Amino acid sequence: MALKARALYNFQSENKEEISIQENEELVIFSENSLDGWLQGQNSRGETGLFPASYVEILRSRSGSSYTDCSSSPAGSPRHDSSYTATPNPGISYQGSFEDDDDDDWDDWDDACTVVEEPRSAPGTNGHPSPNLQYPSTYGHHQHTGYRPKPALERQDSMSSSKRGSVVGRNLNRFSCFVRSGVEAFILGDVPLMSKIAEVYCIEMGSKGPQWRANPHPFICSVEDPTKQTKFKGIKSYISYKLTPSNINSPVYRRYKHFDWLYNRLLHKFTVISVPHLPEKQATGRFEEDFIEKRKRRLILWMDHMTSHPVLSQYEGFQHFLCCRDEKQWKLGKRRAEKDEMVGASFLLTIQIPTEHQDLQDVEDRVDTFKAFSKKMEDSVLQLTNVASELVRKHVGGFRKEFQKLGNAFQAISHSFYMDPPYSSDALNNAISHTGKTYETVGEMFAEQPNNDLFLMLDTLSLYQGLLSNFPDIIHLQKGAFAKVKESQRMSDEGRMDQEEADGIRKRCRVVGFALQAEMNHFHERRVADFKRMMQSYLKQQIIFYQRVSQQLEKTLRMYDNL
Repeated sequence: MALKARALYNFQSENKEEISIQENEELVIFSENSLDGWLQGQNSRGETGLFPASYVEILRSRSGSSYTDCSSSPAGSPRHDSSYTATPNPGISYQGSFEDDDDDDWDDWDDACTVVEEPRSAPGTNGHPSPNLQYPSTYGHHQHTGYRPKPALERQDSMSSSKRGSVVGRNLNRFSCFVRSGVEAFILGDVPLMSKIAEVYCIEMGSKGPQWRANPHPFICSVEDPTKQTKFKGIKSYISYKLTPSNINSPVYRRYKHFDWLYNRLLHKFTVISVPHLPEKQATGRFEEDFIEKRKRRLILWMDHMTSHPVLSQYEGFQHFLCCRDEKQWKLGKRRAEKDEMVGASFLLTIQIPTEHQDLQDVEDRVDTFKAFSKKMEDSVLQLTNVASELVRKHVGGFRKEFQKLGNAFQAISHSFYMDPPYSSDALNNAISHTGKTYETVGEMFAEQPNNDLFLMLDTLSLYQGLLSNFPDIIHLQKGAFAKVKESQRMSDEGRMDQEEADGIRKRCRVVGFALQAEMNHFHERRVADFKRMMQSYLKQQIIFYQRVSQQLEKTLRMYDNL
């Protein structure tokens, strides 16, 4: 049965089976059952094809309103975590959606479940659940080797206030990412404090404001040798990638679905960090050479951003992903990551901020400036992506054909000159014929050139499209926090709240504000380095290309010198 839907993000089709969709575009979904994370439907222009399920929300009638159906969202998609759906059903374990084989056993590096079983509720920001959810264990009871008893908990605010009944109002929109992420509960002091917090992420004041403290043990990691492998006597096929971290210089082999698992852990844990998106899935042609090469290039960029981030690079789950070679240890580490309690709103408890005073209005103005910048940059990145994609199509198709036509025309002239032998000049005829062949060669050079420059540019632009698309939700968290500070101060001035409680809300808002500013600074630092490298690489390759074209033409020109 056809269903109405709305596009949440822009999606650019890359093959004939897919269709492009634009943010807020009205769509028709032919079936809500996704195939490897893809839905089939029709866009507003009447085009029919596939697009990512996580890029759309299905509109259903519920008391005259619409809501987002996340049940078909694939793992590894922007701002969603495949561990959660909108349909409450805690009795069913959800395995996630993987492009290779949804039901396989992780090559014995898994134990029949890719995520800890969690209650089915609407996802929060970055796919985080609401902080008041309870987590039933998937792996049994206390006898499990990896089990760690939960530490004693206490509320962030004392309940002894005589005016505790006059608390700051909660958002009526419980589907807001500010609510679903748990940040509202954190700001209001409703996230339990742990008696002992093992991990700490520090923010320092730098020359341009708050910044994450650098990883004391920096490293890089190569992504190489995509290799097709099979299992079950050839029934199942997949691609494995060789990862070699510089800090241990010992390779491990991971599949895309392992990256997918890690990506969902990152979304689940880091509420206020712009986690780089994984390369998109593709419904068909997963084993074609061009697709494998494209995915490898984009995984290299993804890994580079992960290892350069001061917080993400130190995450225990990421280190486990990169370094673990033992099957038993892999399972134990995977379970630890899935049972991590410092996720979502609780992650904010691990952040230590500077003591320097920051005026909240100044912070809000700074965030507004970044919001306007990021929106403009997102539009510009999309514009350059469209232009570069069109140029690729011209290189591969139009330019090659035009040079081939020119080459054929020159050779036709050469052949015509042979028609009257007494006046025929073999040297001239051969030179003109060679000129035609030269332009055919130039056409092939144009067709191959995107492999050297435009594809690398498009890879970087795709990465930044994902990073920029994360910020609206993260900025919304900070905006929600500021609103609570203003509301609490007004209630304190009116005598409906203790000043101590209002100060606690302001203090916790500073954590969110410092974290967002640190993330903004890291984004700008990486942006400058990445776009400098992208533009230098593009211009260098363009120079090399036109030098090669020039050499071909100069060589042909010399054939006319001695006629």
